[in-house]
Amino acid sequence: MTTTRLLAHAVEKPWGRTDIPGHIAAADGRRIGELWFSPEQDKNLPLLVKYIFTSEKLSVQVHPNDAQAQECGLAGGKSECWYILDARPDARLGIGLTRELTPEELRAAALDGSIEGLMDWKPVEPGSFYYIPAGTIHAIGGGVTLVEVQQNNDVTYRLYDYGRPRELHLEEAMAVSLPAPYAMPDRIVPATAEERLVAGPGTPFLLDMMQAGAGTQQQIEGETLWFIPLAGAGTIDGQPWRQGECWLIEGSAALTADQHMSALLARLP
Repeated sequence: MTTTRLLAHAVEKPWGRTDIPGHIAAADGRRIGELWFSPEQDKNLPLLVKYIFTSEKLSVQVHPNDAQAQECGLAGGKSECWYILDARPDARLGIGLTRELTPEELRAAALDGSIEGLMDWKPVEPGSFYYIPAGTIHAIGGGVTLVEVQQNNDVTYRLYDYGRPRELHLEEAMAVSLPAPYAMPDRIVPATAEERLVAGPGTPFLLDMMQAGAGTQQQIEGETLWFIPLAGAGTIDGQPWRQGECWLIEGSAALTADQHMSALLARLP
């Protein structure tokens, strides 16, 4: 049984921000777009947890599922989810399309840029939550701070990038895209809630919002767990934890909350 604080790696992005919350990271004047959590040793974990900070829209993109990725010789596909921590009043997430498109219509829209207007740009606020299964066409808008939990496979196909000088992957994206409206309902999950956010069958991971009152202790058990504290402070197996971190638990851990705790807990099915 081991409990490890994962290392936070800041990644600069042109669409990143310099106003990163101090309890998460120090921007030091850099435009930080992502904060990745990984173990100190070279260990390939099945899930990746990251914070994302945006000042501009990210590319319109899509990810393959496991079977599609493995047919191309890749380790696996990528489904992911987003929990919104903060958002400007005009912040939007593009998830799915406003109507179903034929393959020919999708190709034309990606080439001429009209796909941006065909995206379903959903207004978001703190607590907005979306699970993005592989095949869903999506884009994160500007002015958002979110936690992303995803399958740890670096496979992204860009359909459109607002004229930025980056490679597109039109053929690959066309092969795996589901060019249709997003099928799941919008959800607001307050940080004070306690519920399962991602559940099977068929999902590559499970995700729970959990709570603990100040001065309480509980045992967390599972073969491999990712503990992502959003608020509070305490100890885990005697080590101090605080919001803005990510911990890997292998086996079980004794978790205490010195202040009221709100956290995400990810695990494999």
